Amino acid sequence: MSAARPEFRVFVAVSLDGLIARPDGRLDWLPGATADGAAAPVGEDHGYAAFVAGVDTLLMGRETFETVKDFPEWPYAGLRVVVLSRTLSAADLPPALRGTVQVMAGPPERVAEQLGRLGARAVYVDGGQTVQAFLRAGLIDELTVTVVPVLLGRGRPLFGPLDADLPLTLVSARVFAGSGFVQSTYRRRAASQIPS
Repeated sequence: MSAARPEFRVFVAVSLDGLIARPDGRLDWLPGATADGAAAPVGEDHGYAAFVAGVDTLLMGRETFETVKDFPEWPYAGLRVVVLSRTLSAADLPPALRGTVQVMAGPPERVAEQLGRLGARAVYVDGGQTVQAFLRAGLIDELTVTVVPVLLGRGRPLFGPLDADLPLTLVSARVFAGSGFVQSTYRRRAASQIPS
């Protein structure tokens, strides 16, 4: 008997031109990441805490892990954290994260199966390449995109090529007046909801 497939959810900020990072991966354009006064209003997390409270597992790519692993405080306490990598091993993890972070490799379908066997029910998918791979595999069930009012001009896009259209249904849209952010949440449409 196979385990139930977890639900895969994305929660991501993008620039107005659809970029998630500068060409070198830097996130300094995000409010709160710079010293130039660009910051979200005090106490406003744009729904992040509520989103994280609804997931039990965080799945991220190797590049994203390399960005967050050295944060002064591990931001994912309480979540199962899985890093996708063909080259990273458990022995390569910082000592403080061994036993907290797992490493997996393989195509999205196999990873989804492994996570289901581990008991994952709701998985936060993070990292541009990982999100794109799971979108191509048709595994993303929910997508929350927060548009930050800045144009970067160059950088790493959130979305990449798909083999076919991926129809979505808008679930909610919200404007955050204090920051100018616009957040939209979409659900993947079931085949029965797509007009033939």
